[in-house]
Amino acid sequence: MQFVKKGYRFYTTLHFSDGVAEGAPVRYAGVNIGRIEKIALYFDEVEKKTKVKIGVWVNSEEQKIEKDAMVTVNTLGLLGEKYVEVFPGNPAGGYISPDEMVPGKDPVMLRSVTESLTQLAENANAIVLNLKQGKGTIGKLLTDEKIYNDMEAFVADIKAHPWKLLSKPRGE
Repeated sequence: MQFVKKGYRFYTTLHFSDGVAEGAPVRYAGVNIGRIEKIALYFDEVEKKTKVKIGVWVNSEEQKIEKDAMVTVNTLGLLGEKYVEVFPGNPAGGYISPDEMVPGKDPVMLRSVTESLTQLAENANAIVLNLKQGKGTIGKLLTDEKIYNDMEAFVADIKAHPWKLLSKPRGE
């Protein structure tokens, strides 16, 4: 009978946990290595902000995590399960010890991405509307019949008289 489970624990802190839950998987370079053991809110006296502390259990004592590894919350697919992802760091800097704190990188909030995409779509619509209305240089090129006719005549003239591209006007 074995009472001591093999592995070790480390902690990470974030400003926003993005809905990740206790028991969710922990992956290192995309490979499952453990699970989230505990999630708690606490007040960081240094930053004067409430933060999230996540306790991570790593299933193997042999699984080393670099001190500069990046820890964040990720999502399987677009709207899938939340989990903690550990991106490997540089082994030259050493490895974390059990119960050590590893600073986390806050996940991108889906709301922020949605707002950015909405703003981008609104800007694109405004540009297309201005082009359709003939505003700006490109809008005029696309909508002004006279400019089109002048360009067509210019191209036809150059095709008929290509030497005009190589000649210099007198007096210059």
